Amino acid sequence: MISRWSVTATALAATAAALVAPATTAHASPPGAKDVTAVLFEWKFASVAKECTSTLGPAGYGYVQVSPPAEHIQGSQWWTSYQPVSYRIAGRLGDRTAFKAMVDTCHAAGVKVVVDTVVNHMAAGGGTGTGGSSYTKYDYPGLYSSYDFDDCTSQVTNYQDRWNVQHCELVGLADLDTGEDYVRNTVAGYLNDLLTLGVDGFRIDAAKHVDSADLAAVKSRLTNPNAYWKQEVIHGSGEAVQPTEYAGNGDVQEFRYAYDLKRVFRNENLAYLKNYGEGWGYMKSSAAGVFVDNHDTERNGSTLSYKDNAAYTLANVFMLAWPYGAPDVNSGYEWSDADAGPPNGGTVNACWQDGWKCQHAWPEILRMVAFRNATRGEPVTDWWDNGGDAIAFGRGAKGFVAVNHESGSLTRTYQTSLPAGTYCNVQNNTTVSVNSGGRFTATLGPDTALAIHAGRGSC
Repeated sequence: MISRWSVTATALAATAAALVAPATTAHASPPGAKDVTAVLFEWKFASVAKECTSTLGPAGYGYVQVSPPAEHIQGSQWWTSYQPVSYRIAGRLGDRTAFKAMVDTCHAAGVKVVVDTVVNHMAAGGGTGTGGSSYTKYDYPGLYSSYDFDDCTSQVTNYQDRWNVQHCELVGLADLDTGEDYVRNTVAGYLNDLLTLGVDGFRIDAAKHVDSADLAAVKSRLTNPNAYWKQEVIHGSGEAVQPTEYAGNGDVQEFRYAYDLKRVFRNENLAYLKNYGEGWGYMKSSAAGVFVDNHDTERNGSTLSYKDNAAYTLANVFMLAWPYGAPDVNSGYEWSDADAGPPNGGTVNACWQDGWKCQHAWPEILRMVAFRNATRGEPVTDWWDNGGDAIAFGRGAKGFVAVNHESGSLTRTYQTSLPAGTYCNVQNNTTVSVNSGGRFTATLGPDTALAIHAGRGSC
């Protein structure tokens, strides 16, 4: 099941985590030398712009993903952003001017922009949107009328039935008939408008509920058909619609990666991660988008979240160090009510204030972005584990990581493929000396990690 932006709190609670399908041919993993995306969930565009300049660019993030910019239903809940009523940039996060300024500022900082886009459906109910547009279900004046929606007006109930999944309504939201040329042209028009503002790519929300051929038809209408494209298609064993169907369009998010990380870090042994990725039956690395958590999964409990503290931090460290897929770092806010919208309406005055968690800026996570960039293309070498929850591995001659998820300290001598020299452990800014044989000795406290790479010789 794909992410469900519930029309009610009850529907939201029943919603499953969103999933994006992998791309194999289009741009499999974001193009360029920097493939880490900071997902600034429900951040206002003005706050995103500042973060690109102050943090994302300097840290080496290649991309920032912003929440849906289109005009949507009114309400304080986060999921209102996923119920569009028009394709004007007029949501709670900022207007067209703020959006354009954000894109330009992020580009100046060396960060590309991916937009979370909602094209499977429109809103439920009726009223006036955040930009002043009037609407009723199946009638969005100047955009869509009842002729542009699928004939099935009941909710999706059977994931073993392809027609039900792709023609009925996700949690009661008006389901667009994406087999129609008018709808395809209109959706492409929205995406092309975003491209004129400088956007570099799109996350296709609820892609599982749109036939892959329909999405291919939309993509073919883009002024830049090579724009980065990642699709949310949650894997479900035995389900009628599978993520691999979408690989020809672009990247697909590999939800199993996040699900299994939770199980391993909570209940199993990190030693099992030795062949993580394709060795576990996942999609090809070049086609997979990966994450420890996203805005849906942290709320429905299917993955780790910031509430898992050290296990969550170490899982992100592992993801950024391990050469599988293109990683998203989820960055949201504290919540006890799973429906709660962003603090201050999305304005981030400072990280770690007003409930903003800013996981992308946690030092242990932030510094692994440069590690990933420095070790790009290098194979896993010198794997070691204790059979339990302590592991270590190299990335050729460019980097080395050790993770201690045990309850006690660990002291040992590690064998690496690094040149002799002095390195900075970017996890805690201490010095590590590698001898002429590629070895070093270190002590790791419980639930800590060590990471050294060729780009940081001194602290």
